[in-house]
Amino acid sequence: MTLVAWVTVAIFVGVYVLVATERVHRVAAALGGSALVLGLGIVGSEEAFYSPETGIDWDVIFLLLGMMLVVGVIRRTGVFEYLAIRSAKAARGRPYGVLVLLVLVTAGASALLDNVTTVLLVAPVTLLVCDRLGLQPIPFLLAEALASNIGGASTLVGDPPNIIIASRADLSFNDFLVHMLPIVLVVLAVFLVLARSLFRRALVGDPARAAALMALDEREAITDRTLLARSLVVLVAILAGFLLQRQTGVAPSVVALVGAGVLLLLSPLRPRDLIEDVEWETLLFFIGLFIVVGALVEVGALDALAERLIGLTGGEPVPTLLVVLVGSAVVSAVVDNIPYVTAMTPVVASLIAANPELGADGALWWALALGADLGGNATLVGASANVVVVGIAARNGLHISFIAWLRYGVPTAVMSIALCVPYVLLRYA
Repeated sequence: MTLVAWVTVAIFVGVYVLVATERVHRVAAALGGSALVLGLGIVGSEEAFYSPETGIDWDVIFLLLGMMLVVGVIRRTGVFEYLAIRSAKAARGRPYGVLVLLVLVTAGASALLDNVTTVLLVAPVTLLVCDRLGLQPIPFLLAEALASNIGGASTLVGDPPNIIIASRADLSFNDFLVHMLPIVLVVLAVFLVLARSLFRRALVGDPARAAALMALDEREAITDRTLLARSLVVLVAILAGFLLQRQTGVAPSVVALVGAGVLLLLSPLRPRDLIEDVEWETLLFFIGLFIVVGALVEVGALDALAERLIGLTGGEPVPTLLVVLVGSAVVSAVVDNIPYVTAMTPVVASLIAANPELGADGALWWALALGADLGGNATLVGASANVVVVGIAARNGLHISFIAWLRYGVPTAVMSIALCVPYVLLRYA
């Protein structure tokens, strides 16, 4: 690599260390790193703001912004409290039952929507459930973020890396169901067992509060039925837009912004109040991180890493599958999996062209998808949903540190990849 590439890697490592150690606020670290790569001329405005390969992923930013506004309107109808009471009643107030229910809902919804939208919708319910039952909310939020990445891996639309892979390899929605869903169901089942051990200290309830909650009438939580009806119509339309993205060609970010705009017009609420609900720190962190990681792409650092991973195998099928699977998991834990997959897809395509055996049943593509999707659970910055959950927690006075995330994310990622290794070898090798 060139000197510029090494400088860029050093800047990225510096940002990562500052985020991990929390010596400075993660937003300051990310924006400071982006200021350095821009100020040193490593990337310019064209590469940082307009390039689809190296620039800010504005689709992610505006998808988040639109859904944050939608959630802000819906929250004021009381429906989240209604759902919280119903969920806790369904689990009969038992903490582990609540955890299982929220994990299953999150994973299932993440398979149909993108995982970021799912955690934006489920997190407010979780906070209210925990408040009603007197439970510590952080373990439940962590479990949902981890479950969203697991569930999102099962379909073409569940996780952004899957969309990138599907486009490059010409894979369909049904292809993902056939090849990804079986192992995702196994991983999810094992995660539910693992979660009982990981979060056991938080799974101690208060019988008195559970009994009091069981006596509540959840219908009384709804405060504005008219606004709720309008919100649900718009939300259903947004979800339909997400699901029909491939048929309509309309990006999820556009769907979310249009839905937010319509809901603002239909709502009696003041825009100023709703703007306060937007997680601006999360959006700014993403912007800074996109620029820094985009600089790694621009100088060829991620390409060099991808080629180095593949160079370890000599093109042999079994070692190549394992290196792509495990290597993608490790790299996606360190950098956001979207730019990594963008850099890796041409390398995988070249490998398949040189050795068609690697492309049988899409073997190498599925190894890449599983590694990138499930490896992102390991760290706070490994997946977009992780960053969003941390931002929601911070807004509600809850601090999730980088180290705290590792305590739960690393075991989950290791378990997931450990299950994927025999699956990939038995099915494709």
